[in-house]
Amino acid sequence: MKKLALKLMLLVIFFTNILTGRAALITPPDEGMWLPMFVERLNYTDMQRLGLRLTPEELYSINHSSLKDAVVGLAAGSQPEGYFCTGEIVSDQGLLFTNHHCGYNYIQEHSTIENDILTNGFWAMSFEEELPNPGLTASLLVRMEDVTKTVLQNLTPEMDEDAREQAISKVKDSIVKEASEEGKYNCTIKSFFNGNEYYLFVYQTYEDVRLVGAPPSSVGKFGGDTDNWMWPRHTGDFSIFRIYTAPDGSPAPYSKENIPLKPKYFLTISIKGIQKGDFAMIWGFPGGTNRYMTSWEVKQTLEETEPAIVKIRDLKLKIMKEDMQADPKINLMYAAKYAATSNYWKYYIGQIRGLKRLNVYEKKLKTEEEFLNWMAQDPERKGRYGEALDLIQTSLHHQQPFVLPITYIEEAVFQGPEMILWAMRSSSLPQMMEKIEKAKGEEKEELNKKLQTTLERLSKRAEDFYKDYNQPTDKKLFAQMLQLYYLDISPEMRADIFKELEKKYKGDFDKWAEDVYKKSIFADEKRFMAFLQKPSLKVLKKDPALEIATQVRNHYMSLYSQIGNFKKEENKGSRLYIAGLREMNPNKVFAPDANSTLRMTYGSILDYYPADAVHYDLQTTLTGVMEKEDPENPEFIVDKKLKDLYEQKDFGRYGTQIHGRTDIITCFLSNTDITGGNSGSPVMNANGELIGLAFDGNWEAMSGDIAFEPNLQRTISVDIRYVLFIIEKLGGCHRLIDELKIVE
Repeated sequence: MKKLALKLMLLVIFFTNILTGRAALITPPDEGMWLPMFVERLNYTDMQRLGLRLTPEELYSINHSSLKDAVVGLAAGSQPEGYFCTGEIVSDQGLLFTNHHCGYNYIQEHSTIENDILTNGFWAMSFEEELPNPGLTASLLVRMEDVTKTVLQNLTPEMDEDAREQAISKVKDSIVKEASEEGKYNCTIKSFFNGNEYYLFVYQTYEDVRLVGAPPSSVGKFGGDTDNWMWPRHTGDFSIFRIYTAPDGSPAPYSKENIPLKPKYFLTISIKGIQKGDFAMIWGFPGGTNRYMTSWEVKQTLEETEPAIVKIRDLKLKIMKEDMQADPKINLMYAAKYAATSNYWKYYIGQIRGLKRLNVYEKKLKTEEEFLNWMAQDPERKGRYGEALDLIQTSLHHQQPFVLPITYIEEAVFQGPEMILWAMRSSSLPQMMEKIEKAKGEEKEELNKKLQTTLERLSKRAEDFYKDYNQPTDKKLFAQMLQLYYLDISPEMRADIFKELEKKYKGDFDKWAEDVYKKSIFADEKRFMAFLQKPSLKVLKKDPALEIATQVRNHYMSLYSQIGNFKKEENKGSRLYIAGLREMNPNKVFAPDANSTLRMTYGSILDYYPADAVHYDLQTTLTGVMEKEDPENPEFIVDKKLKDLYEQKDFGRYGTQIHGRTDIITCFLSNTDITGGNSGSPVMNANGELIGLAFDGNWEAMSGDIAFEPNLQRTISVDIRYVLFIIEKLGGCHRLIDELKIVE
């Protein structure tokens, strides 16, 4: 995002248009999550003009250490295809900063009623006190490469979509296999511009990531749901981890013998402060945007999908909240689940509001009209792109009857009562055990080994599952969420599970839930663990939860199979439409949609005007925390020690003069372009020094994933000085401060 004055400048630069291969005049980009490998070609001149003082090689280099080597993708899995959050390496010993809400689930897993570190905070005062987190991984990009030509080289115009997908998949598998160097690297190839381009990403993935520090929730989650997505914000949204490696520096599973990572590059931290107009850039792993969405897709989003999600999650949150408020133990068990559900519940409310207020549907219609007019002017264009919009519109029309049934299964069933999804994890057992009954000799012995491995895996998962599972709460979710699905989805589109409800329970969801939870082995930890000790095919076949899970899954797959061909036609139409849009606008630099690959965005530290006569400053202070304090509201409780530090003005070197007083800057704004997955991303100044951690977007621009609004789009970040102040003064963890390279 750039200032309006830049748009009016006559300055243009030449570069090679990736799609057509023809030279074109290009104006500076206004939005975008850009691929770092193209920084010199597409962005560097613009970034310099805004204030950047680094070279392209210092930003992104394959042969030398560069800024990219400090940006980490966080995932729950050893071979991630995507990342739920971003982190950054801030020391020569693999110390990693990210958001509090990114580490929330792991902090919660380490919490107990006796030692509630989620509420009270956690600071490891030595390496030995740092806590392992099984399943959490951190990936660093080794390199990215344009493999479009190779991936598409065997395609022909005569190929249908199935043949095209098979040909592409075969080539991708070959490239990934070679690039992985026999498992040394985790590699993936991602599609860009809906299948018009393909890029290879090679990652080094580390499996030993330990919790080092976290502020109390009264700091890390200050403002709760009320302030979520809102400005002004006063949340100290950070947590601290460390990457460990084998003694030789290679990735390795958790072991006491592992040592802290020796990174190629780590970020220096600046506490010099920020000013309006300062250069700011963010690097991270944005999850997904849909900015090439058509008017039909926007209409479906506004009228069907997102209102349904909001309605379903509203009920789920209400059920959980009632039990959480009644019992501190349940509150701790469901804290992370509630936060995860609530985050995008509010996001969708804001997005619906933003799409309507900014007239995005009408703007999409105008773009499509311009595209049709441009295409009609040239028979060759019409031959290439003439079917694009028709394919999209027709496909969406055929998919429309399936939209709500699929949405309700995903939200009300798969993400409703936990028992159903938990039972689904055991759905392979009956078939496996049936094969064992029929098998003989070596085959039977081999199958029994596989069964034992599966049972052991389920046993390990069960410990984590039941630790944060409350049967009475889940029973309420079952009854009310499935009733909502039953009432809102037409009979012919529902799963068959409701036939028994109607016949046996006469439509009484509470009775149905009572019976299911009384009989199912999955509803109770003791029953489930007893089953694992003595597995029985007869028990599984009679289990009502497994039957429900199996039927819902089969119905869900059936719905998707019915729209499969229509979806392929939609994808083809989108691919052609985006290719046409890029050809229609040769002077525009198009940014690809986010897809959980490393990107950079840049702009300025900037305030904004959200409405007539309303102005929001670009930063907030600790004074604002005190002004928001409400001891009766758990979202706005202020830690007593934090109040004492504030009253004593004990801010150390992190304080600043603002509005005639000494204070601490808590959060700030920049007009950078982010989305989900960017949480925890480093916000850096013109020298590439860390000045904050990105953690949110603003309410007025919730439409940003579909339509970027430069006058309103803002990134909310926690100021690094507040982070360091909390670590040092509130947490007393001086060893971490000593580990950092700080520029004053």
